[in-house]
Order: sequence, then structure tokens, then C-alpha cells
Amino acid sequence: MFRPITRADLPMFRHWLDQPHLGGWWGDSGTETRLVEDDLGGDVVDMRIVEYNGTPFAYIQDYNAHAFGAPQFAHHDADARAIDTFLGDPAYLGQGHGAGFIAARVADLRRSCPVVLTDPDPTNTRAIAAYTRAGFRRDRITPCEDGDPVQVMFHR
Repeated sequence: MFRPITRADLPMFRHWLDQPHLGGWWGDSGTETRLVEDDLGGDVVDMRIVEYNGTPFAYIQDYNAHAFGAPQFAHHDADARAIDTFLGDPAYLGQGHGAGFIAARVADLRRSCPVVLTDPDPTNTRAIAAYTRAGFRRDRITPCEDGDPVQVMFHR
């Protein structure tokens, strides 16, 4: 189940970002939490908590791939959506939950957009494997807005 993130979720969100298995893939937990808090109630980024049997365990967000001028998405359709996600609760690692919730969210998004994109770090093999199992294909490795390389992936 996907539900909108709320202010009450922010301590859990921050705690998840401090988990060792997320080290280095997202920014520091304080900055990321402030960014999400700033976007609460906005209409640019759709931010959701993922639950399994009523227990929150992951975060996923989506937005128009061109909303932030990301150069890695420049050659894709104007109405493409981009997603960012992480599995926060380490108890859910290695069980297929990541690929499962990604595939479910992408199925929802594909009802109204031609392509869904993502851009994990090329060395984040766990994320790339989950995206691949969810039906994404690799596009190319290219610099993102801060110059770091990303593995652009697409679901068509």
C-alpha cells in the first residue's frame, strides 16, 4: 500500500536514512528530511510511504522528470515521470519487497505516462537489481546535475 507521507512520518523517514544499508546513496538524513518537509503539501513531488500488512518499510517519490532540470533525463519524453526510492527498514531487505513495491508503483504511474525513469548510482548494485526485477532497463551512465555519474534506467 502507498500512502502520502505526513509530518508525523518524518522522524521515521530520518531514522531510515540513518540505517547503514543506505549509507552514501542518499544525502545526510537531516538535509533529506528538511527537503521532504519543505515539499509536504506541494504538487511537484508525490511522496509516499510504502506499507506491507500495515507496517511502513519504504519510501518512494515521483515527479515530472524535467521538473528540476536533471540533464540525465533531458532526452526523454516531456511527460516522463522519475522515481526515487529506498527500502528503509532493514528487516525487509533481500526478500523481494523492493522490486515488488517498485513494480506496483510503476504500474500505477504507467496508466498516465509513457515512461518512468530512475537514476541510481552505478555502483548501487542492490538498487539496480531491484529496478531490473521491476522491469526497468538500463539506458546509459551519464553525469547528473552535480556531475556525479548515474545509471539512467527506464520502464516503457
